Amino acid sequence: MSPEDLHLQLRNLRLEDYPQLKTLMDAVYRDIGGAWSQYTIEKLVKDFPEGQICLEDNGVIVGVALTVCVNYARFSNPHKYDDLIGKREAILNDSNGDALYGLDVLIHPDYRGYRLGRRLYDARKELCRQSNLRAILAGGRIVNYHKYAEELSPSQYLDKVQRREIYDPILTFQLANDFNVKRLLGMYLPEDKKSHGFATLLEWNNFLYEPADSVLTSRIRNVRVGAVQWQMRAVDSVEEILQQVEYFVDALSSYQSDFALFPEFFNAPLMGLTDQSQQMDAIRFLAGYTERFKREMSQMAVSYNVNIITGSMPLLDDDGGLYNVSYLCRRDGSVEEQRKLHITPHEKRDWVIEGGYDVRVFDTDAGKVGILICYDVEFPELGRIMAEEGLEILFVPFWTDTRNAYLRVRHCAQARAVENECYVVICGSVGNLPEVESLDVQYAQSAVFSPSDFAFPHDAVMSETTPNTEMLMFSDLNLDELRYLHNEGSVTNLKDRRKDIYEVSRKRLTE
Repeated sequence: MSPEDLHLQLRNLRLEDYPQLKTLMDAVYRDIGGAWSQYTIEKLVKDFPEGQICLEDNGVIVGVALTVCVNYARFSNPHKYDDLIGKREAILNDSNGDALYGLDVLIHPDYRGYRLGRRLYDARKELCRQSNLRAILAGGRIVNYHKYAEELSPSQYLDKVQRREIYDPILTFQLANDFNVKRLLGMYLPEDKKSHGFATLLEWNNFLYEPADSVLTSRIRNVRVGAVQWQMRAVDSVEEILQQVEYFVDALSSYQSDFALFPEFFNAPLMGLTDQSQQMDAIRFLAGYTERFKREMSQMAVSYNVNIITGSMPLLDDDGGLYNVSYLCRRDGSVEEQRKLHITPHEKRDWVIEGGYDVRVFDTDAGKVGILICYDVEFPELGRIMAEEGLEILFVPFWTDTRNAYLRVRHCAQARAVENECYVVICGSVGNLPEVESLDVQYAQSAVFSPSDFAFPHDAVMSETTPNTEMLMFSDLNLDELRYLHNEGSVTNLKDRRKDIYEVSRKRLTE
């Protein structure tokens, strides 16, 4: 048969299709009794029409996938095929089920080699996603086991099939379609002589599944982030900077941003209001305003309905130590903090800033987020620890004075996006501040980076600003694309880590 002669179409099975389906099933299932009864098929079509999918060529059915809904807790545990059968050989469909159960996928012998089975499997997966069901389960026959039964146990046979040392037409195909073997089922289908009655319990997980929630408590999956590329300028009072902050928060909120990100040390112009002869005294003067900025920016987060990452500010702690801290001000009024862990030589030498002791991933109403302040993003261990805790968006407020310093932050941030399969937002300040010692010039081009795969921009840059220009930046991020990537990407960096030979772990310390 020439591929040019094919005219393939997917559709749902209809009641009047039974004669064609019987012919197909008789041809494929000669060894286990042939076609199912007309009553069985018609009951499936009436009870769950969406789950009965066929593939036709020029109006002739050449493939079919039969499916029912089941209770996951019941059928993800050991069971037999007869557990799916009711009176008169009716297949039991649970209309309240939370999983699909794949009964059969069969292709006409003349149409094998065109990968048509994959089309039916993909259609079934799409049905699972659209129906928000947690998984597809299936009992898979191991039809070549009879050839090896005298020398291999069923579990040894499965191991060799998974290692591709043995080819099994059903199991090999299912493994290639992202199904995992959960366990071996004994006496699943006793009349299946080729499998000696054994089967595999297979599972495909719907990584988009969300348990039933009300609309108000369900998490946003399409997220808009906004960032302020901040112009450093001399000021006369703290009120002047707070007014400027509120102006930008208002603007970001007007564009319905879920997050607003400010740069590192964005309020540094306040140091120009004190004596600059001792830099250590000037930075502690600035730290005196941090509690007010935290309080008022938290109020803005609530008032303008936007989660605010406050850039960073110096914090004089109760222990007398000085830290560089960023706050996550959620729009529900709660506040979290992330201290900078790696302190630059300048911060240590001139300001005597100390490093924090913990890195965290924060839950928000718009995804799991983390904050790494400037230099911290140049240490890949931190991003990996956060990725293992479900990080989706990493925010990096930075301050850099030269282009080469900026490029260190940019390139490392982009690497974190690729290796940890997450979004990374970097945001810096621009202009000059001659009134403040050691903060006289800034260089920045804020940006949003994505992983590097087909679902994302070809250069893995979602958005970026004009260099060294005060402006707002926006980007829309689809968090479900990350979940696709984690499971079905061209490469799957997180899933393919060799944990047998290396690992990254945190030490639990106190400050």
